[in-house]
Amino acid sequence: MTTASDWWAGARPRTLPAAVVPVVVGWAVAYRAAHGEGRAAGIYDVEAIDVGVTWWRVVAALAVSLLLQIGVNYANDYSDGVRGTDDVRVGPMRLVASGRASPGAVKRAALAVFGLAALVGLALAATTSWWLIVVGLAAILAAWGYTGGPRPYGYLGLGEVFVFTFFGLVATVGTTYVAIGHVPDVAWPAAVGVGLLACALLVVNNLRDIPTDTAAGKRTLAVRLGDARTRWFYVVLVVGAAACAVICAGWRPWAALGVVALAVAIQPVKAVLGGAKGPALIPVLGGTGKVQLAYGSLLAIGLLIG
Repeated sequence: MTTASDWWAGARPRTLPAAVVPVVVGWAVAYRAAHGEGRAAGIYDVEAIDVGVTWWRVVAALAVSLLLQIGVNYANDYSDGVRGTDDVRVGPMRLVASGRASPGAVKRAALAVFGLAALVGLALAATTSWWLIVVGLAAILAAWGYTGGPRPYGYLGLGEVFVFTFFGLVATVGTTYVAIGHVPDVAWPAAVGVGLLACALLVVNNLRDIPTDTAAGKRTLAVRLGDARTRWFYVVLVVGAAACAVICAGWRPWAALGVVALAVAIQPVKAVLGGAKGPALIPVLGGTGKVQLAYGSLLAIGLLIG
């Protein structure tokens, strides 16, 4: 029988920072706009925000983001499992490939998690804008199509596009929007920085799996770029995120604190450029998650100060 710990491992907890960070950063942009810039300009109803309307929406946005991340992980586990892509595993355990859960059970789990995300998203849409239904539907379809369907785009090297769009731009800017009803300009470079680090997490995962993905015919971006260029692409993503923090400082100077997260990135970057392969890249995956958390925390603090 599949245990609770099996399902938790299948949810890939090391990837969950990619769902938390954009919501935290989006909330920081919104809170400062409402309680600082908005108060000074007299254009926000600060009392209404203080009574909790914003807070439940931010919590709902976090729930949607986490559920989508877990849902796409289960969907990926199911689709890669039935295709045989995960038959030879280098990374963490997969439910279907390991036999810990049947393909049908994992598929039902993915659909159930997506269904919960849709319900929470519907509540957000009902209290903000019905256009969020379109965005949410696109996110769920994109999550399933990553490795599912007849032509999964994750097998075509487009996985990073999905991650950057939905766990960078949409999650960050969307959180800001549901919190205060509009999007300050600083939200966009902040969202780009968050999206770049979310892509870095996927790039490490795919760098580790280049040999097995190549054998299985899975043409990820890492497979297309090759080992050496993928390693430098990872560095570009990390440095690009730091550059976005500097750009944010043009609106809110303390946002440059996000650059300090480069200190946390030293070890993962050294491992990647040092040629770590296979199991040696598993700690880099966790290290990249720590970089995401450090960057998101410092950037959020910087966006709040001033």
